[in-house]
Amino acid sequence: MKRLQLLLLSCAALLAGCATNPAPSNASPKGSGDLGVVIERARGTLAIVDTSERRVLAEVPGLGDLSHASVVFSRDGGTAFVFGRDGALTRVNLLARRIEQRVMQAGNSIGGAVSQDGTLVAAQNYQPGGVKVFDAKTLALVADIQAEYAPGKLSRVVGLADLPGQRFVFALFDADQIWVADLADPKAPRLTKFENVGRQPYDALVTPDGRHYIAGLFGEDGLALIDLWAEKPQVRRILAGYGRGQEPLPVFKMPHLRGWAVAGRHAYLPAIGRHEVLVVDTESWAEVGRIPVAGQPVFAMARPDGRQVWVNFAVPDYDRVQVIDTLTRQVVKTLEPGKAVLHMEFTPRGEAVWISSRDANRVSVFDTRSFATLATLPLDAPSGVFFTSRAARMGF
Repeated sequence: MKRLQLLLLSCAALLAGCATNPAPSNASPKGSGDLGVVIERARGTLAIVDTSERRVLAEVPGLGDLSHASVVFSRDGGTAFVFGRDGALTRVNLLARRIEQRVMQAGNSIGGAVSQDGTLVAAQNYQPGGVKVFDAKTLALVADIQAEYAPGKLSRVVGLADLPGQRFVFALFDADQIWVADLADPKAPRLTKFENVGRQPYDALVTPDGRHYIAGLFGEDGLALIDLWAEKPQVRRILAGYGRGQEPLPVFKMPHLRGWAVAGRHAYLPAIGRHEVLVVDTESWAEVGRIPVAGQPVFAMARPDGRQVWVNFAVPDYDRVQVIDTLTRQVVKTLEPGKAVLHMEFTPRGEAVWISSRDANRVSVFDTRSFATLATLPLDAPSGVFFTSRAARMGF
């Protein structure tokens, strides 16, 4: 009898322990691969969304200044790491729908990356400049890489991306440099520095195979490319002078290169200050075409199968999105999702795209074949849209 009583007490204690952090009462069991987040920048809130049911599951407040927020995910897709403009790094549990940890790690931060094995999360910082690396489970600081390019001078860091082998690559906007940090031993990062890469590298991407790092140059026409597979990697200037002979337009918003706009053997890149998308052969890295578009492109993002590239624009054309067919290299559709389109995100297999319209206070979901509107989600000043499928993609 005593044994039975002890067994019942043990079971009760176990059940009580399981109930200390219950799942939301209105939630049904769901894998993390179906989830995503939308930044509600005006309220410092993260909306957790279901990408299959196309609905908002929950809103997590208290994330601070999200005016230029970015998100990366843990390997299992269950955790979102949110980088705020106020320098905060916040760890959000997407299944429990709550903040787990939050650290003020800088004065101004604009993004980050997760290491190949998922154990490290790195933040790129404008102020004070440099990269801080944290333990992904505890957010304990494990490395502080100061981007000092001259005595007492720290550069703003942009274009941070993960690389195979526990490495991160990033650009120093103020120093005209690109650094690769090897964190195999986080206590002693090994740095490889590339100098004189071009004036003011402002953003960058890693190609899907992890071979090439490409940084756009704000201070001059062209881009800087590094073949990371080379025995002795070197910087190579590509597309030099793509705007030569034309009076440059004022730049209303810096283009972003984070869409992996690589389709087949061609890359599609937003031309800074021009109403064009550049087409580049990824074998020779030579320009092979230009596609006229409605305005100054900000994002040029390839659908996962590479058949389409979707483009949004800076002011005054930021209420529109255009779709390029990569076979014909023609604009085949112009959409008007709402004023101030800030971001786009494809579902993992590309049957739909989610588009945020900040000033219209909504996210619109479009079918990528018929261009029909599948759903409209009212959200407060939405900006970035990020799906957990990014957890399995290099450079995201």
